[in-house]
Amino acid sequence: MNASNGFGPRPGNDTFPKLLRANAQVRAKRPAMRCKDRGIWQTWTWEDVYENVSLFAYGLKALGVARGDKIAIAGANRPRLYWAICAAQMLGAVPVPVYADAVASELAYVLQNADVRIAIVQDQEQVDKLLGESEQLGQLQQIVYDEERGLEDYDHTRLHAISALIAESRDIFAGEPGARAAIEAEIDAGGGGDISIMLYTSGTTGRSKGVMLSAGGCISAATDTVAFDKLTEADETLAYLPLAWVGDHYLNYAQSFVAGFCMACPESAETAQQDLREIGPTFYFAPPRVFESLLTRVMIRMEDASAPKRWLFRHFIDVARQWGEKILNGKQVPLHARLHYGLGKILIYAPLLNVLGFSRIRVAYTAGEAIGSDLFSFYRSLGMNLKQLYGQTEAFLYVTCQKDGDIRSETVGPPAPNVDIRIADSGEVQFRSPGMFVAYYKEDAKTAEAMTQDGYVKTGDAGIFDTDGHLRIIDRAADVGKLDDGSLFAPKYIENKLKFFPNIKEAVGFGHDRAFVAAMLNIDLTAVGNWAERNNISYGSYQELAGHPQVYEMIADHVASVNESLSRDRFMAGAQIRRFLILHKELDADDGELTRTQKVRRSFVGERYAPLVEALYNGSEEADISTEVTFEDGRKGVIAARVKIRDARTFAVEAAPVAEQVA
Repeated sequence: MNASNGFGPRPGNDTFPKLLRANAQVRAKRPAMRCKDRGIWQTWTWEDVYENVSLFAYGLKALGVARGDKIAIAGANRPRLYWAICAAQMLGAVPVPVYADAVASELAYVLQNADVRIAIVQDQEQVDKLLGESEQLGQLQQIVYDEERGLEDYDHTRLHAISALIAESRDIFAGEPGARAAIEAEIDAGGGGDISIMLYTSGTTGRSKGVMLSAGGCISAATDTVAFDKLTEADETLAYLPLAWVGDHYLNYAQSFVAGFCMACPESAETAQQDLREIGPTFYFAPPRVFESLLTRVMIRMEDASAPKRWLFRHFIDVARQWGEKILNGKQVPLHARLHYGLGKILIYAPLLNVLGFSRIRVAYTAGEAIGSDLFSFYRSLGMNLKQLYGQTEAFLYVTCQKDGDIRSETVGPPAPNVDIRIADSGEVQFRSPGMFVAYYKEDAKTAEAMTQDGYVKTGDAGIFDTDGHLRIIDRAADVGKLDDGSLFAPKYIENKLKFFPNIKEAVGFGHDRAFVAAMLNIDLTAVGNWAERNNISYGSYQELAGHPQVYEMIADHVASVNESLSRDRFMAGAQIRRFLILHKELDADDGELTRTQKVRRSFVGERYAPLVEALYNGSEEADISTEVTFEDGRKGVIAARVKIRDARTFAVEAAPVAEQVA
């Protein structure tokens, strides 16, 4: 916490419960948390939150929670689930958040691996998952739930409502002064070296691992970035990211405890965008997929607008692309450009940011995976102070971050405060940081494998520093390869360029040790469906629309645009896409094709769709495929299709590819 906040992570404030207690003293009446319920926003002050968390902790203590116990937490962004994290920490237990949309078997794996004895969940859906896996979860003793709807007739021998635990504790606190003192003693017993939380990796490249993070490390890391971005108690954020993701625990939970700002929870995932507009946060984070989705919606709405409005929008967006980022970065621009941009701000940029809920944002970040430079520049050109950070669960998020006024779309910035980064001889990015993880839970060999002899964490990502010390991430080190002719192949770089187009939702590139680059694509059903409606094209399913000849023509134009851009890139000029196909189904986390953080499992996709990969490279014009899918209710089914394959337009190389330059 910086000096202007009044107190900081002094030796006495080295755990989150201690920070919560300090916030309750220093800013007792300031808003700490909001939540929208049945259309009405409710607010809790720091004093309120501290009281409720203390009561919750006492209730958990009565259930037998002891220091070192693991407590699973599953559900959406609800105040009581955030309270559950801190209540566990008060008792010296270790919260283990789990993705709310994880299927029962995934949930069971985490609880088994983490040796969880008590689970705190949101609702009946999560309770049913746990009860359905009871044979595999013999160590699970108690289940605590937030929302009571649908659970009235369940056997409550092992089930407990959070509201009941808090109410019972409140009665005990009122009659037994020693009860409150017992919780205070538990808080005082905690220290910076305690394991504060265990977050499971997304499993992009293998089995998920439990990343153990210390309280002192988490607070030190959050303190550095709060000072870096000048966050204060006057800021506010919308907490809609998955509880199990490091981004939520850092950006919302940790930084709010350090800076004292207010964290608002949306009513539901479906209302998050509307709730964002109502809250008008000043600090905001979204992964690239969210920014892609928002841009898609904007473009769809503009296609439905009148011709004069479409012309006005496109004209001023062109102005923004030419001058917007320079103005935002404080660079010198001609007066006529500044005036032209100012008019665009009145007519287009400000109304657009307001519609998106971004009007009050001072600082916004994106991370989680690489964002396409075109997409990144689009938002910045509107005047939104969007920045990139590069991070990992093992770093407690931040490895790099970008300073105001020194932001580039092609880099993720210099090292974050007090972070040391180096590039290994292999090209791998390695770091040491204040928040770096303690170990993987029960994975000594994996922990040793992730570390260098001198204490740096191996990221598994390939990167380079530019002349100004900004880091540029090329791709996962394991994914960066070369074509047969020696040209550099970085699939994520190509995929991000493809996904800039609103009609393309997902892309998977292939090319390592092959003669050329090929790509599998998912169309965006909303964007392409809207286009089909405007063009009087009827379809009955995603599969039918994906295979439509006119859709292929439209996607072919997008691929050609990407190739034209690649032809001007000295690093990637030799990696233009030669052939592509549109998959017959959307990639889905339930089918193992994406992680729960929506990252593509490229190797899994390559294996699962091996007949399509083979057809891309043997010259076939179509290929048959049958794919097992998982429906929302857990049932399995099979989708069969004959997928068309198209050649892509390529362009003469304007700059010598890296392979030729090296040669």
